[in-house]
Order: sequence, then structure tokens, then C-alpha cells
Amino acid sequence: MASVLFVCLGNICRSPMAEGAMRAAAEAARLELTVDSAGTAAYHVGEPPDPRAVACAAAHGVDISRLRGRQAILDDFYDFDHIFALDGQNLANLRRIMPDDATATLGLLLDVIPGQEGKPVPDPYYDGEDAFDYTWRLVSAAADAIVVKLQG
Repeated sequence: MASVLFVCLGNICRSPMAEGAMRAAAEAARLELTVDSAGTAAYHVGEPPDPRAVACAAAHGVDISRLRGRQAILDDFYDFDHIFALDGQNLANLRRIMPDDATATLGLLLDVIPGQEGKPVPDPYYDGEDAFDYTWRLVSAAADAIVVKLQG
């Protein structure tokens, strides 16, 4: 069974939304997959996702309310097949801690969407509901693309 980890800064907005979107896409495709999310910082360890992220995911039929923030750890580079950072800064942070013998592939999430390569998923935390909707569209499209790649 393949495994995927999504990583943003605090693990309360983008990465839990990506986790929820990935779970939904995998379930719809009947693809068995281990999915998790984490942050590169420990700001929100143990906390639920931002209420706006929870509401946005729920509006799309996905419940992320039970998720809890955690920080990425060294074991993640061995426990997951694929680790996707939500932006370049978090990708750089992950590269700094990635062990030389890590087994996970590491990349930027939007690199899986043709035409979006190298682009970040913008952090909606300081913006309004429209920003969360935009984030959902991006992570959902990426989740669909990952399913296609994993089924391929």
C-alpha cells in the first residue's frame, strides 16, 4: 500500500486540507492508501485544523475535524513513500532535515499538476473564505493527479 504525507508550516490549514482531499480522492478511486499531514513547525501540535479549513472541507463533503496537528519527524522520511511540501519554504525545510538514506520521494505538491509545476499552494491563514476555497481547489486537483499516478 502506498503512503503519502502532506507538509505545510503549522499543519492547520493547507496540509490537513490536502490530507482530507487525498483521502476522499483515494476512497472514490477505491485506492488503498496511507495518508497523513504534518507541519515543519511545532506551532500547532495537538490542535485541530483551523475552523475555516474544517468548514471548507465539510462544504466539499470531507470531514477533517478530527485531525490534529503534528510536526514532521525524521521517521516520516522512511515511513512514507511520498512527501509533498505545500510551498518552497517548507520544501527547503524538509530538505534540510531529510536523512541521506531516506526512502521517501520529496517534492512540491503542485508539481503533480501539469502547468502548475514549481508553484506553491498559497497559505489561506491570513485571508478570507475565498482563499480557503482556492486552496481546496488546488489540493483537490493535486489529490486527483496523485491518484492517477499511483494507479498508473
